[in-house]
Amino acid sequence: MRLTDDDRRFFSEVVGAAFSNPFSDERAALDRRILGGAEGVPQEALLAAVATRVSERLRELGKQRRGGAWPWSGEDGRLVRYALLFDVFHRHLDGWDALIRDQERAGPEPVGARVAARTIEELRAEGFGGAESARCAAIFYQLRRAYYFIERALVGRSAPMKRLRMRLWQNVFTHDMALYERHLAGRLEDFSTLLLGETGTGKGAAAEAIGRCGLIPFDSGKGRFAASFAENPIALNLSQFSESLIESELFGHRRGAFTGAIADHEGAFARCRDFGSIFLDEIGDVAAHIQVKLLRVLQDRTFTPVGGASALRFRGRVIAATNRPIGELRADGKFREDFYFRLTSDVIPVPALRERLADDPGEMEDLVGVIVSRILGGPDAGLVGVILGRLRHGPGQDYAWPGNFRELEQAVRRILLAGDYVAGAAPGAGSRADRLSAGIASGSLTADALMAEYCALLHERLGSYQDAARVAGLDWRTLKAHAARASGAAPGMIA
Repeated sequence: MRLTDDDRRFFSEVVGAAFSNPFSDERAALDRRILGGAEGVPQEALLAAVATRVSERLRELGKQRRGGAWPWSGEDGRLVRYALLFDVFHRHLDGWDALIRDQERAGPEPVGARVAARTIEELRAEGFGGAESARCAAIFYQLRRAYYFIERALVGRSAPMKRLRMRLWQNVFTHDMALYERHLAGRLEDFSTLLLGETGTGKGAAAEAIGRCGLIPFDSGKGRFAASFAENPIALNLSQFSESLIESELFGHRRGAFTGAIADHEGAFARCRDFGSIFLDEIGDVAAHIQVKLLRVLQDRTFTPVGGASALRFRGRVIAATNRPIGELRADGKFREDFYFRLTSDVIPVPALRERLADDPGEMEDLVGVIVSRILGGPDAGLVGVILGRLRHGPGQDYAWPGNFRELEQAVRRILLAGDYVAGAAPGAGSRADRLSAGIASGSLTADALMAEYCALLHERLGSYQDAARVAGLDWRTLKAHAARASGAAPGMIA
C-alpha cells in the first residue's frame, strides 16, 4: 500500500520534528505546521497538542492494516516507522521523567525501569523486533535525559542561552539526529569537548548536562538500564591540586609508588565506569607533562596509575573546561597543540551574564526566580520582585557582573541577609569598592589612580589576573602592573 499525498506530507513533517533540535526555532515551526498553524496554542501546550495529533493520524492509518504487519514499505514505511516511534516516546514522557527523578535519588545503583519495559512491549506489538525495541528504549531514555538536564540546568530566554542549549543538544546527538540514530548511537566516547567561558558562567552545569546524557543499554533480564547516570560526570578541578598530587588524582597510584602511598588509590579515570564521563575543570592550568599523559588517554583510551606496571582501559567521555584565554596559552606554548586538537572534537563557548542581559534584560527575572526557588524550595514571585528592585537600585542595570551567575547567586543571598548588595566587595566600611566610589564622587582621583584601583578591585573579586583582564579588556600583564600600583593604598593617596 502507499500513503496518500496528505499522509506523506504530514508524516514527513513529523519525522522532521523527531530529528530536529528541540531547542531550535526549526522545531517550533515544524510543530506548528503539524498542527496546521496552531496560532491559538501557547508554546507550553504545543508539544502535547502535536503528540495528540500524531496519535490520531496513526489511528486513522491503522484502520487500513490487514493483520499485524504495517502494509507500507520503502520511504512510506520509513515515515510510518518513525512516526510510530515519535508516538510511543511522547505517550510515556511522564514515565521517563519519573525514572530520571528516581535514578537521581537512588544514586549509583540502577533502579527498575517499568516505563522501558512498557515501551518495549508496545513497540513489539507494532512489529518491531526485540533487540530493536530495546535499542529504541535506550535512545528514548537518552533523549529525555538530555532535554531534562539541558532545559533544567541552563535557564534563560536570551539568544546566547538558546544557542548554548542547541549546542549542548548537538554535542550529545550530533547536528543530524538521523545520522546519530543510524551510525553513532553509543559511539561518542571518543568525541571530547572543551567548554570555554569566564568564571561563574555555568561551565560546570553545561558539563553535567552533557555528562549525564550518554546512551545506556537496557538490560531486559533485570528490567533496568545497565548503569546509573547519577554519578556522571566525575568532576575534578585541576587547579586545586599541586603538581605532585595531580597525576595521582587523575590516574591513581599503587601502594609504595611514593612516600606516603600506603595503599592503592583509584584515580578519576579509573572511577569512571562504562557509559560514564569525566569533567576536567580548569584544564588550562595543567602542566605540559600532564597534558602529554592526558593526550595518551584521549588517543589510546588507556592510562597507567603512578607506580603501576600495566595500562588500564578508559571507556568514558572526556569533557574539559577553562576560563583561561586558550589562544594565548597556545601562542605562549603553555598548551600543547597536539593536546588541544585531540581535546576539541567540539568547542562550546558559555556566554557571560553581561552578554545574556545585553541581549534580553528580562533574563534577570528568570535567573533570580531560579535562585529564589533553589533557596526556598519553591517559587515566590513577590520575593523575586523585591530582589529585582534592590538590584536595580544597586548595582544597577548597567553593572557588568564580572562574577557572572555565581556572583548573582551571592547577590541574591546578600540581599536576603542584609537588604542590599554592594558590588565589588564584601559589606562594610573601608572596602576598596567604597573607597573607589568615594574617590570618584569627590573628584580626587587621577586617571592613573582610577585605572589602578579598578584593576585591583577586579583582581580581588575574581582571584585571577587573566579573568580580571578579560573583564577590563586589557592584557593580563598590563592589568597586573596597574593593580600592583594600587596595592595597600587608598584611592585618594595615589593621586
